Amino acid sequence: MENNYEDKTLVCKDCGAEFIFTAGEQQFYAEKGFENEPQRCPACRKARKDQRRNNNYNN
Repeated sequence: MENNYEDKTLVCKDCGAEFIFTAGEQQFYAEKGFENEPQRCPACRKARKDQRRNNNYNN
């Protein structure tokens, strides 16, 4: 079963910036069983992850 992935332009739900969901990322998501495309650009994803990590240290 060969999937032909192509880069897609998505819009970040946090900052509204366009970002590329690359073919490689799409394949990775499929292999991990993720059904949804990313909702946030890499910068917002990192900021959100860092914020959650910091909140865990403060609790």
